[in-house]
Amino acid sequence: MSKDLTNTENINYSPEKIFSEAEDFLPLLGTDYVEFYVGNAKQSAVYYKNCLGFQTVAYAGLETGVKDRTSYVLQQGKIRIVLTTPMSPDGDIADHVRMHGDGVKVIALWVEDATKSFEETTKRGAKPYMVPTTEKDEFGEVVRSGIHTYGDTVHIFVERKNYTGVFLPGYVEQTSTFNPAPLGLKYIDHMVANVGWDEMNVWADFYNRTMGFANLITFDDKDISTQFTALMSKVMTNGNGRVKFPINEPAEGVKKSQIEEYLDFYKGAGCQHIAVATDDIITTVKEMTARGVEFLYVPGDYYDTVLDRCGEIDEDILNLKELGILVDRDEEGYLLQIFTKPIVDRPTMFFEIIQRKGAQSFGKGNFKALFESIEAEQARRGTL
Repeated sequence: MSKDLTNTENINYSPEKIFSEAEDFLPLLGTDYVEFYVGNAKQSAVYYKNCLGFQTVAYAGLETGVKDRTSYVLQQGKIRIVLTTPMSPDGDIADHVRMHGDGVKVIALWVEDATKSFEETTKRGAKPYMVPTTEKDEFGEVVRSGIHTYGDTVHIFVERKNYTGVFLPGYVEQTSTFNPAPLGLKYIDHMVANVGWDEMNVWADFYNRTMGFANLITFDDKDISTQFTALMSKVMTNGNGRVKFPINEPAEGVKKSQIEEYLDFYKGAGCQHIAVATDDIITTVKEMTARGVEFLYVPGDYYDTVLDRCGEIDEDILNLKELGILVDRDEEGYLLQIFTKPIVDRPTMFFEIIQRKGAQSFGKGNFKALFESIEAEQARRGTL
């Protein structure tokens, strides 16, 4: 039986206690890769390399015997992304791009046993996406399976303990003469889902029931609101805390919230943003800005009181103010975070850059400033 996920009184949470409440029937080793369906993978790869610091790893396409798609695999630290584009206007990939624009299709999870992962999740009610399939080449074998989640997003379970190749069978190693330096991005901290009205508890229950996740923290519309808009969110985590999925839904407000705007332009539920961790956010953000990445503007008066709220920090507050980096503190320490503007033409997908200095939370103290910044962007777009 799934745990009660309607409680909103766990704001002052204990991460160790919550992690221990997650079931262990689906042990996850971490995020294996994230696959984006995009309109032009070759050009997208250049953006991710130049602006975000990813490096070329592998390729699959016509030259490797793949006829229906072209895929580029890029990596930075432990973050591995796949950019896939269709080779014809027909089929699931083309339909996805036509409907959603560029966006996340696959959140792949690294597991010890992909067959068992499929069996455990589907017997608990998950809809099958990919039956356990063994893929082989001269470097060994990979077993993959998958389930449907919110919208058109899927999870693929990847078992690669018997594989030594560069990525997956069907891919070849790719080198490039264009190799901009990485920007210090280490791993995926969390990935955020935007779902429709009254669907947050449905999907929180899904992760609890089918994958054994626990509710790490809940934010209601009193926590995440401004004078104009509001939303609600539940953060779901697996047992070891390596995989965390905040789930957002709209809440009633005077004007259209960022979640509603996303749902309108993405044409349904999907992955809103990916939070990636760095050990030096100031250097990372300076270099990303120099390479053309645009970040949300934070009003200067935010910094007049932030240290009163957060206490002493190691960084120079003037450096943070210059770059627009936000600060928040919880019982474990503090964190630094910043959000890009959408990285695609539709106001949908964006990235969060985060540096944790002990804090395990998600920047509740920054919500008002952050959402006012997003509302300012919405107003410029005429969608507020």
